[in-house]
Amino acid sequence: MKKALVFIADGSEEIETLTPVDYLRRAGVEVTLAAVTGCNVLSDSEEGAAYVAQCSHGVSVIADAHVMDFFDDVTGKLDESLLPDAVVVPGGMPGSTNIASCREVVELVSAMNKAGRLVCAICAAPAVVLPLTGALEGKKWTCYPGMEERAKEYASGYVSGLPFVHDSNLITGRGPGAAEEFSMEIVSALCGKEKALEIKTGSCQR
Repeated sequence: MKKALVFIADGSEEIETLTPVDYLRRAGVEVTLAAVTGCNVLSDSEEGAAYVAQCSHGVSVIADAHVMDFFDDVTGKLDESLLPDAVVVPGGMPGSTNIASCREVVELVSAMNKAGRLVCAICAAPAVVLPLTGALEGKKWTCYPGMEERAKEYASGYVSGLPFVHDSNLITGRGPGAAEEFSMEIVSALCGKEKALEIKTGSCQR
């Protein structure tokens, strides 16, 4: 079974966070919604802590895990055996800034990119988070209009006017209105065009 990791932080854009989770789970992908450092602890028990993010439009979302779950408790090092097949970074502000400020997220996404695994980001995240990870190097990419100014060192690869751009192991999306197309491109990349068509038909997409 394919695995995907979707980050969430206070200020993340709801549509951009949950649309990939929904469509990937419909495709049979094992999706983990992971909180980043700074999210509030909803509860703490012997089974572990539960984290909640207050998203950009006031919707509270409970995460499945925390990014620290992918790091060794003793050494603090990333456990690369836990790397998924794809990682998704939603946009929203200050969500993208909060995600970018989490050292563990940057390290994990960088490791994903170095391993050639699928790195996906949408809206502000391609310009705010990905420049810290090396994922934009030599790639075509897009983001929310105007945010490309935050990643001037990668300006030569920026593409405007498209809902998403898929270049090698990188998928980037324009904004919340492109969340469906962005998410379905991830489904297609992970599960194949036949599965993507099945989900498109079954969910009455445009």
